[in-house]
Amino acid sequence: ALTGVSRGQCKIITSIKFDCVCKYALFYKRLKSIDDNEGGLNKFSKSYKSFGVNQFVDGGVYCKEWAPGAEAVFLTGDFNGWNPFSHPYKKMDYGKWELFIPPGQDGFSPVPHGSKLKVVIRAQNGELLYRISPWARYVVRYEGKVNYDWVHWDPPQTYIRKHRSPKKLKSLRIYESHVGIASPEGKIASYKNFTFNVLPRIRDLGYNCIQLMAVMEHAYYASFGYQVTSFFAASSRYGTPDDLKELIDVAHSMGITVLLDVVHSHASKNSEDGLNKFDGTDSCFFHSGSRGTHRIWDSRLFDYANWEVLRFLLSNLRMWIEDYGFDGFRFDGVTSMLYHNHGIGKEFSGDYNEYFGLDVDEDALCYLMLANHMINFLHPECITIAEDVSGMPALCRPVAEGGGGFDYRLAMAIPDKWIKIIKELKDEDWNMGNIVYTLTNRRCDEKYIAYAESHDQALVGDKTLAFRLMDAEMYTNMSVFTPLTPVIDRGIQLHKMIRLITHTLGGDGYLNFMGNEFGHPEWLDFPRKGNNESFHYARRQFNLTDDHLLRYKFLNEFDRDMNKLEEKFGWLASPPAYVTEKHESNKVIAFERAGLLFIFNFHPYESYVDYRVGVEVPGKYPFLTLSFLQRNLLN
Repeated sequence: ALTGVSRGQCKIITSIKFDCVCKYALFYKRLKSIDDNEGGLNKFSKSYKSFGVNQFVDGGVYCKEWAPGAEAVFLTGDFNGWNPFSHPYKKMDYGKWELFIPPGQDGFSPVPHGSKLKVVIRAQNGELLYRISPWARYVVRYEGKVNYDWVHWDPPQTYIRKHRSPKKLKSLRIYESHVGIASPEGKIASYKNFTFNVLPRIRDLGYNCIQLMAVMEHAYYASFGYQVTSFFAASSRYGTPDDLKELIDVAHSMGITVLLDVVHSHASKNSEDGLNKFDGTDSCFFHSGSRGTHRIWDSRLFDYANWEVLRFLLSNLRMWIEDYGFDGFRFDGVTSMLYHNHGIGKEFSGDYNEYFGLDVDEDALCYLMLANHMINFLHPECITIAEDVSGMPALCRPVAEGGGGFDYRLAMAIPDKWIKIIKELKDEDWNMGNIVYTLTNRRCDEKYIAYAESHDQALVGDKTLAFRLMDAEMYTNMSVFTPLTPVIDRGIQLHKMIRLITHTLGGDGYLNFMGNEFGHPEWLDFPRKGNNESFHYARRQFNLTDDHLLRYKFLNEFDRDMNKLEEKFGWLASPPAYVTEKHESNKVIAFERAGLLFIFNFHPYESYVDYRVGVEVPGKYPFLTLSFLQRNLLN
């Protein structure tokens, strides 16, 4: 019997426990099946070394594909003069096909590095389909062409890592980044540019982790990387695979952890240079019919119950860790994966029936459990983060407890709350209790990444916090030689306060999208027909912080000192804050965390002297780091 618990609450608790047991049972069944039929998860998830086109030590080439709907499969390319039938694959069980090409007489590979390839599929209707292997490591779109070409990547000398990955972080301060826009210039920036120009900035700002977006190859640049076409290929628009490996290695030398924004929730509908209709059928990697298409994203949805889909996705994660050196993942679109309705038009209230009913896609959840189990088992130093807006219980609890196995989840309600407050309320109407509730409303014993804004708020059609607060005056009044207008003064102070209270009260990790730390003006818009293919808004103007005559430097310095202070005291790795005051008329919020006392005065015009707040330990509380206060609160 549970003392003080009602019969209704007992039913909920029993239902949750039963559901977790059922989820774990399905996970265990799949894991055991992999052990029994594939020789274990370790071997199963290494399939990226055998599928696709891989070179043997003796110079021979082994090719393997899964195309269950194909009548015949061939390999063609530069190496055989584009003869579509000279190199047929041998049919194996379960829809697999294999081909071995012996080395040349000189002992070298018959498929040279840099040569173009295609898999030729004879569909069931007899049509010949020229496809890129789902396992292709490098694809390039040449100038003047619409589709990507598969280029065999096997350089004689590949990049050799020089530095170890950092140890698993306790306090996670994430700099969300996009390589292509990481330059003030109106062009697609490179991995090299990020390595030598952006990484030092990130280190100096005090971030210890970067989350790289849009790395998995995507044909449509304006998709922000969320319409993936080649899952095993690093985007060639920024440089070569070795350039990316160097970027990660240099980040490691600076003590920076590197996460990949991985998209396993859906795939591009492209067939010429994507996964869609690879074997000529509507299904293959995806559900067939309407279930296989996301009606909002217009993309294909994976069949997570399919054995070969599990092989493909698990191997994909492992390849990014072991081949490139990534330290973990931020899983995109987890809400879409978890539910058959993909969260479309759904406002989650927190009712447990929403999480433990028939609408949950148990196969997708089982895949996520397998993925986290594999990562934790093979690479326990790696970190995984779930982007889930639904609040699925136990998503960040260990798999052994029936949980999803993630380390963190994004606190997605926080940026929405700040936008709502700034858009709809006068300063004197801000509700302190509601702010505190949003910042502290998280599931017990599950870790959250807090953020005031991410890339979502920077996109065209939305506004960053800085632009919402200061709007058109950012064009005319950010010079230190212009008067400090009420709009700019208010905007700078609230920009600092919102970020600091989110950092200190909102979770167990912190995230910022590149450029937002210094109040990057305007919005983010990738080149597309609607803007005449312009790069004007697809860049980050880091030069604004380097100009000491502009006020952007004050926000940049505040962000740096905020991170440095967390590095010193470690509040993100400390237990949740204890809130001692949320005073509505005074507009004051006070709380303690990591031995520090934080007091925020959100009142638009009242200041207070000798203000009294309760503290856990009596005594004198000196201002910490006077230089921090002088440098920032006086600006």
